[in-house]
This record gives sequence, structure tokens and C-alpha cells, in this order.
Amino acid sequence: DFLCISLVNGFLQLRYNLGDKTVILQTFQKVQANGNTWHSLKAGRAGNEGYLDLDGINITQKARPGMNALDTHTDFFVGGVSSLNLVNSMAVENEPTSFTGCIREIVINNRELKLTVTDPKGGANVGDCDGTVCGYTVCKNNGTCQVENSGFSCSCPQEWIGSTCEQSIHCSQNRCGSQALCIPQPTSFSYICACALGWSGKYCESKIKFFIAKFVGNSYIKYTDPYYGKRDLQYSRISLNFTTNQTEGLIVWMGKGEDEDNDFLAIGLANGTLKIVINLGERISVPLIHSKYSICCDEKWHFITVVQNQTCIKVYLDEELILFEDIDPQRKYTALNYGGICYFGGFEIGRKVNIVTTGLFQKEFIGKIKDVVLFQDSKKVQLMKAEGYNVYNGNQGN
Repeated sequence: DFLCISLVNGFLQLRYNLGDKTVILQTFQKVQANGNTWHSLKAGRAGNEGYLDLDGINITQKARPGMNALDTHTDFFVGGVSSLNLVNSMAVENEPTSFTGCIREIVINNRELKLTVTDPKGGANVGDCDGTVCGYTVCKNNGTCQVENSGFSCSCPQEWIGSTCEQSIHCSQNRCGSQALCIPQPTSFSYICACALGWSGKYCESKIKFFIAKFVGNSYIKYTDPYYGKRDLQYSRISLNFTTNQTEGLIVWMGKGEDEDNDFLAIGLANGTLKIVINLGERISVPLIHSKYSICCDEKWHFITVVQNQTCIKVYLDEELILFEDIDPQRKYTALNYGGICYFGGFEIGRKVNIVTTGLFQKEFIGKIKDVVLFQDSKKVQLMKAEGYNVYNGNQGN
């Protein structure tokens, strides 16, 4: 499988192969090769349908039915490859050649790549295309960059300050405490403090401990499994207790939560019922939904266990087996390579659940979680020792 974007005789071309036939899309207009014009390119695929958009003019085409997943398992190359022999002969029209020109603002699955010296895995023969100390993202929040003798300066929009316009004026005198984040509230000319795990209060000034985690929205816990390297990932298991008065919400996401190629096991609520989604390397799993009865708003604790035995999935709710399905009888992928990362309640602040999960779940979890156990561990996960924000003591109050 592959997906390749290239220039062919002045036209932009997208080629992708999902394991069967290569699909080719080409723009109607040529790219102006004057070296002074920036072009906006959007390309990719949704299922088996590819799309190619150059400066707002869009074309689409579908691959054969049944071919829906891009299975590459390779590095991502920009501008060229480490060896031209790596390029599939069907990915280009002529002999492969490296790109000559400038590239900026690369966004893959809603995540921008940092085109710096240190962030990529490797590279060669790449220089500074802007030619000045400004670049295109030196000044944040739509600030304007000016080259100075001593370097650069930023002219900031009205509500932003700092050398790179990185700070909201509403947070310039904030009183947010230890490790807290200041969240500007422009409409009220104020701010709120997002408290780091283990802190609470208006300014996150009070130290807290808890065994029951209370999620209030815009909350998350990110737990890194210290035993991940020793796990047998063909036999995964997670169990926990939860209670909620909401009909939508992501309870757990076992996985890196970075792009659609990462394995994951997800538990959440959709329309008041339980929803389980598994990806073992190819998004082939149809969501498992238990619609027997609603588990929202009954003010009860519910105990859920999800067991993955290679491609067989069992789901227990309140110790009753409610779902049992083989998600891939062909056994193409059998291990849950989740990277040792577990998210509870949502993702990092600023990352929307519906975007990260590509619509599988709509909102952050609002409610309480306790008694989390991974695999067959004898001890419960100590959520207090993880990373997180806006999570409070669920032992107190409602």
C-alpha cells in the first residue's frame, strides 16, 4: 500500500493503492513555477475515496469497493526519500526525482508537523526557504514578524502580548498556581485556571488526593503503563467502575491517540449506551454497541471489563457478558500495540474528542471513574500518579 503526491509535467498528482488497484488523481490546472507563489494543497483519502485539492479546486475518485484501509507501516517522507529504490513503481509516472522548492505548514490528520532541524526522524540537503529569521510561525496568534538588526520583532494583535505574541493579555497577571494552565476568557475579559492533577481551587492552590477521579469536562488523565514492554499484547484486558449522568462521553482510550494508524481500544457512551471500538492495525472493527438498556443518569456505579483475546472481543457490564465478537476472522492483526498509553475522560486540553477519534466519540467524559485495572495486574492503576488536568476528588459531594 502507498499514498504519494508528486509533480508531473507541471500538474499535481495523487496516487494511492489500498492493496489492489492504484488510483490516480491529477489537477486540472498547472502549478505556477515562478518561485514566488505559495499554493495550498489538500490531499488524502476517506475510506476508499481519494481527494486532491489545489488552491480550492477539488477532484475525487474512488478505489474498488472493499478496499478501505491504507496499510503502509513505513516512515513518512517529505520532498524525497532516503533511497529512490524505496519508491513503488506505480507511485510515480516517470523515474522518481526529489522535489525542488519550498514546503511549509504540513498537517497530517489535523496534526501539524514541525519542520525543524530536531523534530524529524532524519533528512538531508534541506535548507531555510524563508531566508530570514522570521519564518512563517515565529509570531503566534496572527502576529506580524519584522526583521530587525538584532533578530526579529513581533507586532501583536490587540489581545496578545509577549515577544512572540504567545500570551493572552487576560493571562498576563494570572494567579494560577502550581503547574496550572491559564485559559483566557476573552468574552468576559478574564481567565480560568485549569488545575494539574492533584490540585484544586479557583487558582489551583489546594493540594488534593483521591481514589475516585471526577471528570468535569475538558478533563483528562494520561497514564503511561510502566509494564508495557513486558505485556503479551495478543491478550489485553481493562476493567473499571464508572458513573455518569451524560449520554455521550469517552471513558477510556487505550492508545497513543495520534493518528488513524495507531492501534487502540476505546470505551465510551453514545446515545446513552455503551460503545466499544477496537483497532488492531487496520480500522476494520465495526463499533460494538450494547443497546439493551441505557447506562446513563441512573446514579449507579457500573463495572465494565473488556477482554481482547487476539481478534475475539468480550465485553462484560456489571459482570454480565453483553458482547462477544470476532472482529477479524482472518486473523490479519492479533495484537493491541497501544504504545503503553491510556487516556481517561478525554485528551490533552485543546484536542477535541470528536476530532482525535474521527467522530467515533463526540465529547469528553463527565462523571466518575475508579478501580482501574490493566491486564491481570494485582494492583489498581494509581491515577493520581499520572498526568492530567481538571480532575477532582470524586469522594466529595456529587
